Amino acid sequence: MQVTGMLWGKRLLNHVGYPTSEVLGPDATGEQVKDLIDRYGSVLIKPVFKGGIGKKGKAGLIGRATDVATAMREKERLFFIEHRVGNLRAKSEGVTFESAIPAEHEIYVSIADDTRYRAPTLTITHHGGVDIEELPPDKIATIPFDALTGFKGFIVANALDRIKAPREIISPLVQNLPKLWDLYNNYGMSMLELNPIRMMPKGDGRLVPVACDFKCAFDNDNPAWHRLNLPASLESGDYSAFELEVNELRTYQGQSDVFVINEQGSITAMTFGGGANALVTELLGEAGTISSDFGGNPPYEKMYDISRIVYKHWLAQTNVLFIIGGKANNTDIYTTFRAMADALRDYFNQRGPQPLFVVVGRGGPNLIRGMAYLKDTLDALGLPYRMFGHDSAMSGVVNYARDIDEWMRHGGRAEIARHLGIASKTIGQAA
Repeated sequence: MQVTGMLWGKRLLNHVGYPTSEVLGPDATGEQVKDLIDRYGSVLIKPVFKGGIGKKGKAGLIGRATDVATAMREKERLFFIEHRVGNLRAKSEGVTFESAIPAEHEIYVSIADDTRYRAPTLTITHHGGVDIEELPPDKIATIPFDALTGFKGFIVANALDRIKAPREIISPLVQNLPKLWDLYNNYGMSMLELNPIRMMPKGDGRLVPVACDFKCAFDNDNPAWHRLNLPASLESGDYSAFELEVNELRTYQGQSDVFVINEQGSITAMTFGGGANALVTELLGEAGTISSDFGGNPPYEKMYDISRIVYKHWLAQTNVLFIIGGKANNTDIYTTFRAMADALRDYFNQRGPQPLFVVVGRGGPNLIRGMAYLKDTLDALGLPYRMFGHDSAMSGVVNYARDIDEWMRHGGRAEIARHLGIASKTIGQAA
């Protein structure tokens, strides 16, 4: 689950006493907006989306107003606006009115679990308010720290000193940023990002680091986030029916992370492992239907249920069923392949044959036994297939799946359908 924006970000940051901009929700009255403008000079009007959906500022989805009439016109423009980023689409469910914070310095800060260090990691720069990917390495500090000792002020000081940050911003950040660790660590977060933090001057000349935008992700397997009493709608608002159905299986051993890439895709990849997931998702591009990671040595019952759900939602439009993963060191390949094969056989028994080409690339314990079980099932169903072992480069297997998808689009699907005795009206569903 992700939370973005200051409507809920302010409430979460208030749990640890971190300074934030003032925020009014969609139900704010004209009098309340006028009072905010009178005290801060202007307000920012931002649409409220569930989950993360690209850069709203660059898309012209943030309004600014110095009077109530303009603020209400921006509210009307943005209240139900739709935002598209690639294949992602989200519709706003209201707006927030946020106080404009005067500042000379803008800070980017994030805390996240980093697999490079196997530790929580601070990323910070005093060139915030932009895409940090565009900044050169000498302007960004990335520092892992020990979760047992926690996130201390000296970590902030060392990081800012490394990137030669202005001296006047260091002390306020050293005093306030460790509060973010309390929020991150105590409530089951896997990522927390503030961008920008605007360094607002106080009357005594000191600076206050005010959070002006918020993003976080929760580890759904860590129950600590339930203590925040967030509404259930935040968790499910942007999930498709497929994603909701699969994610219900997270109560079992192993992961079941899925994301719909392209509802019109033609290669359905059942992927095992985070590295495999990243590579396969990138190389398949628009051809892929889903991004998935079904690793973690799931038991037979869970893998069968996952497969049943995937087939139900995607098999009718799929040219290539792609089963792919790395050289697993603990996943029982026989168990997972047996579950996938049984679910595929049951799908054919219940819904009839489907023109499909199966591509497999896998390594791990009981691989030969698992491939033999899958092979026997595919032979019985009359489906063509190609299997690659642990010594095959994953990128090469992905490219092979793409080549088969092209062949399926240009006559292969019809040929398999004729072989299966399927009526011609069903042949072109994924062509």
